[in-house]
Amino acid sequence: MSIVLLKPGHVRPVFAGHPWVFQQAIASLSGGPIAGDDVQVVDPTGKVLGHGLYSPRSAIAVRMFSRTDRPVDAALFRERILRAKRLRESLGLPRLGETNGYRLVHGEGDLLPGLIVDVLGDVAAVQLNTLGVKQREGVIFEALHEVLGPRAILDRTSESAARMEGVQAGSGVVRGDAKVDRLTFMERGFSYDLPISIGQKTGFYFDQRELRARVEAHARGKTVLDAYSFVGAFSLAAARGGARRVVAVDQSAVAVELAAEISRRAGYEKIIETVKQDAVRALDDASAEGGFDIVLVDPPKLAPSRAKLEAALNAYRKIARAACRATKPGGLLVMSSCSGAVAVEDLIRALALGARDANLDATVLERHVQASDHPVPSAFPEGLYLKSVIASVDVVR
Repeated sequence: MSIVLLKPGHVRPVFAGHPWVFQQAIASLSGGPIAGDDVQVVDPTGKVLGHGLYSPRSAIAVRMFSRTDRPVDAALFRERILRAKRLRESLGLPRLGETNGYRLVHGEGDLLPGLIVDVLGDVAAVQLNTLGVKQREGVIFEALHEVLGPRAILDRTSESAARMEGVQAGSGVVRGDAKVDRLTFMERGFSYDLPISIGQKTGFYFDQRELRARVEAHARGKTVLDAYSFVGAFSLAAARGGARRVVAVDQSAVAVELAAEISRRAGYEKIIETVKQDAVRALDDASAEGGFDIVLVDPPKLAPSRAKLEAALNAYRKIARAACRATKPGGLLVMSSCSGAVAVEDLIRALALGARDANLDATVLERHVQASDHPVPSAFPEGLYLKSVIASVDVVR
């Protein structure tokens, strides 16, 4: 067994349950570990703090899988996946006739760093985001087959994660029915039928489930602009909530086409208009036309690392300015950030500055984070990656 000895002063986070050991925290390595190896992590006195998988190419040298002297083996993966399934069941997922699309495994939140598993009906979509996890894919697929019994397992590991860890990106169906070419599932009573080639994450954004419910609750009688709409999940929520007009905007022609088809099947084609357009330009056009009662802005990740934070905050400020201008006085702006490096305070400050640039006031009414099937260890604040605010926008008084 290879051993990772921590420096004095770097033990407390790991002892408290933080799942990452950074390179600068390591005093020495013994046993000659190579990339992907199971290593034992010990404090300066030799006390075992747990086991993890070694990533010498990453700033995060070890991702912890256990806090005892337990190896990272097939039994651990099976038990953790079964534990994750039982946790989702306690959250009411899946819910018969309403929701069979949800996140089953959320990396560190389910004590399986580097592994993401989303359930989309009878298909499981996985992301193997570290070399150590990739090396154990056979064990993982077997555990998923035993615990979940999906018709097919898709590998949706992104090119960026694969490049960073020196592994292969996702390659489509890796287990089960090779003829599967669609992701057919339900979420909150809405039916989705998406091609497996859809280029976003595992295929859908389940992390915004609870915010979509809040938008639905606010939508009655309102006009709604859904910028960065992807396949229109927020638009559907607004329409079912009683919105009288919804405009769904996305730059992807494929996403817009899918959103139009999904809204038609749901019976909302007379309420939801789908538009292929740059989101900020759509916000500017909306401002010029008098604005909307509710404006939704959920841009892609703008700060993939701390080094990109300043540029990202400037971008959020510009988006907030355009979104505030697109919101009618007294209306609601729903603004999100999926960048882990952006704290909720950062997002609110960007909103405040953007509103001021627009000569408007924004008052935060609600704060939201990712849905409950995306759990976060209490010792791992970095895991709270999704932040959203619902703000009232009005003239300066």
